[in-house]
Amino acid sequence: MPSKLWPYITPGIPDELFEHLPGIPLSGREVRLLLISQLRLKPDSVLWDIGAGTGTIPVEVGLLCPNGRIIAVERDEEVATLIKRNCDRFDIKNVEVVEGSAPDCLHDLKLAPHRVCIEGGRPIQDILQAVWHYLPPSGRVVATAVNLESLYAISQSFSQLRARNIEVVQSAVNRLETRGFSQIFVAADPIFILSGEKLD
Repeated sequence: MPSKLWPYITPGIPDELFEHLPGIPLSGREVRLLLISQLRLKPDSVLWDIGAGTGTIPVEVGLLCPNGRIIAVERDEEVATLIKRNCDRFDIKNVEVVEGSAPDCLHDLKLAPHRVCIEGGRPIQDILQAVWHYLPPSGRVVATAVNLESLYAISQSFSQLRARNIEVVQSAVNRLETRGFSQIFVAADPIFILSGEKLD
């Protein structure tokens, strides 16, 4: 059932409904919708969210897939606690928060993933190599890039791993905001969303 805070069956929770901390990344609503669509979740999917930040993806997926399991990996203790608080705000019961640094902590995760979302992590190529090992055939990885270096590193890794059905989407989002007495459209920072599947 949907939560009292978000009593709908559709994704797209407004950003302001999440508790957040200064300087901690929050995947904006529109980018979140793109990410979730690229994950191609099934009702009982196991999702690893690596670099889960504020916890917006675990919350949205937890509501969409109540029979699924989400493991949110976050290296910072304060941020891991923030994810737990946001799950509690929306009464999410199927998210496990693991405090650790990827890829080193991945061997401790109890459930193998069907889907992996990588929203952060400096050794992005090492993380991709590691998660690929745990993915079953038809498993899917979705990763975000906010700069050219990350975009190149993810693209190169997908090529080395022989990922199939690769898709790349760049967000271009403008939001209406009030500035003084006027309403203007403000552009959000563009993000690349790359996805690929393990077919063999």
